Amino acid sequence: MKAVIIEDEINGLNNLKNLLSEHCEEVEVIGEAGTVEEGVDLLTDPACTPDVAFLDISLPDGLVFQMLNQLRPIDFDIVFVTAYSEYAIKACEYSSIGYIVKPIDPDMLIEAVSRIRPRKYNETDRRLELFNNYYNNPNAFTKMSIPALDGIYFVNIKDIVRFEAEDNYTHIYMNNGDRITASKTIKAYEDLLAPFNFYRVHKRHVINLNYMRKFVKGDGGYLIMDDEIKIEVSRRRRAAFMEQMRRLQEY
Repeated sequence: MKAVIIEDEINGLNNLKNLLSEHCEEVEVIGEAGTVEEGVDLLTDPACTPDVAFLDISLPDGLVFQMLNQLRPIDFDIVFVTAYSEYAIKACEYSSIGYIVKPIDPDMLIEAVSRIRPRKYNETDRRLELFNNYYNNPNAFTKMSIPALDGIYFVNIKDIVRFEAEDNYTHIYMNNGDRITASKTIKAYEDLLAPFNFYRVHKRHVINLNYMRKFVKGDGGYLIMDDEIKIEVSRRRRAAFMEQMRRLQEY
């Protein structure tokens, strides 16, 4: 797997190279740059054909997004390397773009490398559009990217009915009847979509409250969704769920 690193701090650059060499032997660093301008020169060279670029977001002559906009269409995968920024990390998660937080945790680096997609599946341009949409205007954000077993799906958040966990995978049910099997845990989606009226009612189920038709109190308590599916509400989550229902009725 051929990689380039765009990073202006020499210590950060050498640290990432050392960690890659120690923990990700399959990665070969074929190029380095320290500014937006150097990055454009490197990545427009026909001899430079990386599978992935590790990108520091803030560079001396601007943000790395300026470099990416000059390079589009992009056919390599990207992993952002960033000091903690809530907006940047949320934008990465909604768009399924890899990221590593400084100081770099080797386990996080290994996981980011394991998620790098081959060129024909990477959909980097579309994922970058989602990233930019959220990063520039998080309050108006409406779409997300889902890394699935058979490719990457781009969906409207409001069209997701529910999530169902199965081991380390998550089945995602859409309002048109489609089912997507995602290679992320249900916990990742619970945290990501809490601001969009999604709620964890059971260790296996996260639902979109907008598609809930009825809560039945008998038989331990369960929900009937708009698609007629019954979803159990776990005993330990029931009190918090009822409190959430009460809050919703107040709006």
